[in-house]
Amino acid sequence: MTANLKGLIRWQTQYRLLNQAGELIKTWEITRGKRSVDHRLVYDAVHKCTRKTGIIYQPVRHPAYPDVPLYLIVSRPGKGRTPWYLLTNEAINSVESAWQLVFAYARRWQIETSFRYTKSELALESPRLWFWENRLKLMMIVALLYAFLLSLLRAELSHWQQLLLRLGCHRTAKRCREASAPLYRIRIAFTHLWTQNSG
Repeated sequence: MTANLKGLIRWQTQYRLLNQAGELIKTWEITRGKRSVDHRLVYDAVHKCTRKTGIIYQPVRHPAYPDVPLYLIVSRPGKGRTPWYLLTNEAINSVESAWQLVFAYARRWQIETSFRYTKSELALESPRLWFWENRLKLMMIVALLYAFLLSLLRAELSHWQQLLLRLGCHRTAKRCREASAPLYRIRIAFTHLWTQNSG
């Protein structure tokens, strides 16, 4: 039985793939010398700048699974930057669908950050509960807490958010105030206010 799952991974440039002509060549050689089919101005959140990024995509095959159609997407962020080689089993029939996959891959870091937050800050890395029912109860409580913390990040609650941070987790440096980690600070603020007023 075969499952129809969608996949998107970053591919090593030294690994070999079958190109359209059926030749087994290194990944970086498949698009070598070919111009990007589209360019866009993409905002780089890490470096806080906009850069012109090109994209090209080609149908390829994996040598171990030659009957499975794959697509190689190359996102070229400009001179001096390493391109992304992404391999997917989703059919790419337009430039727009290729861009969607590139942006989906770029968003993966936010998902990984939320998993890291849940594991470390909400103490889910190693719950010490023996019975499954107790673990399930803990997971439901943590999910409720996480939903509450996320609800505090809504724009219409920014006044209360700032008040909570000022009272429970005050920061004076400009970098700390503008850092994009408010969830950590909100949890710390609740912890400080709870311990100050609980006894």
